[in-house]
Amino acid sequence: MIQSHVKNLMHRACLLGTLGLALASTPALAQKVKSTPFSYLPEQGTDRYDMRVPRKTLALADGSGFVILAHQSAGGYAVERYDADLKKQWSTTIPVTPGETLEAFGRGDKQALVVLHHKDDAGQNLAVVAVNLQSGQRSPAKVVMSVSPRDRRPGVSISPDGSRLLAFRYLTTGQQVRSIAATLFDQNVLQLEEKSYDFRDVGDFFSPAVHVANDGTQYVTLVSDGMKKLTVRRYLPGANKEIKVLGVPVGGVFGGRPVTVRDTKFTVLNDGSLYAAALCADYATGEYYSLKVVKYDFSGNGDMKFSPEFRFTPAYLAEVSKASGIDVKRLDDVYLADLLLTADKQLVVVAEKHFEEGGSEAPVHARELHLFGYNEFGAPTWHSLVAKDQVAPAVDAYTGIGYRAAVFGNTVQLLTLENINKKSDLYLRRVNAQTGVVSPPERLKLNVADDQQLAYVKDFTAWLGEKTIVGVSRPSKKSAALQLDKIVVK
Repeated sequence: MIQSHVKNLMHRACLLGTLGLALASTPALAQKVKSTPFSYLPEQGTDRYDMRVPRKTLALADGSGFVILAHQSAGGYAVERYDADLKKQWSTTIPVTPGETLEAFGRGDKQALVVLHHKDDAGQNLAVVAVNLQSGQRSPAKVVMSVSPRDRRPGVSISPDGSRLLAFRYLTTGQQVRSIAATLFDQNVLQLEEKSYDFRDVGDFFSPAVHVANDGTQYVTLVSDGMKKLTVRRYLPGANKEIKVLGVPVGGVFGGRPVTVRDTKFTVLNDGSLYAAALCADYATGEYYSLKVVKYDFSGNGDMKFSPEFRFTPAYLAEVSKASGIDVKRLDDVYLADLLLTADKQLVVVAEKHFEEGGSEAPVHARELHLFGYNEFGAPTWHSLVAKDQVAPAVDAYTGIGYRAAVFGNTVQLLTLENINKKSDLYLRRVNAQTGVVSPPERLKLNVADDQQLAYVKDFTAWLGEKTIVGVSRPSKKSAALQLDKIVVK
């Protein structure tokens, strides 16, 4: 009965999507309100690819403007504050010495936090520089974690509201992590507590990651049991020693086929719960098998909601073929990108196809978006495909293409750089999170240059509100200069 109901909902959403695209009203007009010159130096070396800090523009919580982390010279970054009309209020340089790279960027209600990783023959450390949001005054760098030069690179997690920072190190035997030692700080980088996570009872596992919530609760996510199980371990802040463990198998043997986890995404969302999505594939052939979604709700007794899997059937491949215009026999190079939660607790999972032509200096492509919608009870209700064909040179491929997403009410906004009908520009689409209907792309009329040079830096894209977007682009082939833009969507 439930499966039949879900199929009917998915069928209805598909029909609604078709009608919505066919009957869509005239797209809203975008207006570039203002622009100002912007200085930016692309990352060099491996930092071009690791994407440790994919968002370098952060809107301020009170709506008064935003802060930017700009890479302006080989010797450092700058934290800059702008008001909502692009007026620069202050700029503070963050020096970067040889052997240092950017690790994280966040902001609370009082300070912006820049985390740097330093490594030399003597050791490694993570240091935090705090910048006062009102004055721009920079505090001295404070080391929050130190390890030996041979240890695995230490990590850091900043809570969604920027009020907590967690630095951690891995203790290993060979390549296997046996424990993690973590130190929790407030947004003033004052130490609150130390904790240790012991995994000797877990056996072999992969991809350990640490997330910190606004209240200091720490979640460690693992893929274990031979890449078949998603597990979350919760550690409460303070003196509470209780360790809550919630795990669910998502792989196994199905119809004689060994299925394992291919890609995962864990995110603490604004309802306080941790969500996970996993793309599973046939272990022997690599063929994508299904998408599985789990909600880990630690409130009360603690529970999990395991959504019915979404199978990548021949019918789905036919939909991908129709949307992309390419005959698709199997899914390849599709990766989880976002887990988004709307006001009515509709979950939207976004996966994207992206790949290199071959070699680190070859152009990079980003193709269709795969969207999957789940209702507040965790049932899959719709799926949609957003066709796009983006290509960028290696120098800016990881920042120039792909997409940016934001949620307002029950609508997901998607922003992409595309060339549609010979117009190279930023395009906005809206996704109804209840039905899966995707609006036609709306051109934002920036006329972004299309000459295979640096033209759009996605890292700096942010929404100041439902109808106001800021970004960094180059508007003309004749100009080498980037500019910071404010766009208002009518």
